Amino acid sequence: MHPAPPPRTAVIGLGAMGLPMARRLATRLPVSGYDIAADRRALLAADGGTDAASPAEAARDAEVVLLAVRDRTQLEEALFGADGAAAALHPGAVTVLTSTVGPDAARAIADRLAGQGILTVDAPVSGGPVRAGDGDLLIVVGAGDEALTAAQPVLDLLASTLTVVGPHPGDGQALKAINQLLAGVHIAAAAEAIALARALGLNLHTVVESLRHGAAGSFMFADRGPRMVETYSAEQPLDVKSRLDIFVKDLGITTGIAKSAHVPVPLAAAAEQLYLLGERSGLAAHDDSSIVTVLSPKEADR
Repeated sequence: MHPAPPPRTAVIGLGAMGLPMARRLATRLPVSGYDIAADRRALLAADGGTDAASPAEAARDAEVVLLAVRDRTQLEEALFGADGAAAALHPGAVTVLTSTVGPDAARAIADRLAGQGILTVDAPVSGGPVRAGDGDLLIVVGAGDEALTAAQPVLDLLASTLTVVGPHPGDGQALKAINQLLAGVHIAAAAEAIALARALGLNLHTVVESLRHGAAGSFMFADRGPRMVETYSAEQPLDVKSRLDIFVKDLGITTGIAKSAHVPVPLAAAAEQLYLLGERSGLAAHDDSSIVTVLSPKEADR
């Protein structure tokens, strides 16, 4: 028997995560991509993908459609809006939802697609743009067997760790909300530690290098800590690896889920307020490590 041909794949949303994922997929699969920014589409085309003028054009003849957009509003527009992808898909096609939108949104979208015979894999991702390009993402999945099998070639190219949480769309979103609770709190805690160290006159490079190897360390401290230190010497805002307002959105989802479940999450709620302060201070589109400047402004040099 001949092996099955690689699935024709569309990627809708070529932002910080979508573009490196699309580039990674284009090394092995036929990939078409859509983004509202023409320059992002051109970058994918330069790496072997196909530039599509709309979500519908990207999805036409695709067997798998991966969506990497910002929030529920953009997700629904990409699927069901004018020139949306859903209208171009054939029954049996599968959509892969990589955005963090919350369990309720994932279930509602999956139900709507199921009415057209389209399968859904709820597959929020974690790991950042570099790991996306390397196929080193953590992906948590909620999907039935048929949908998961159809999407497996795409997921295998993107994930180093793939966890099937449950058989239903929304299951992956639930675990991603918990992931974001931890990630958001860890970044906020790192910012507090570095702000306090700065106020005490300590060498911040020494602080980060020492603590990252001990019991107080975390992935987020090791990853964001050096960028927080760099913030104070950089003349321009740092290159954005993950926007600050992503945590405004994601922790809002997490605290909303927790409230519905009647589970107190005081640390997540406090971290959410810190990110809201950062957003209000004009840092929404900055790297999330810039949250340290809310606690210890750059102009407060010692």
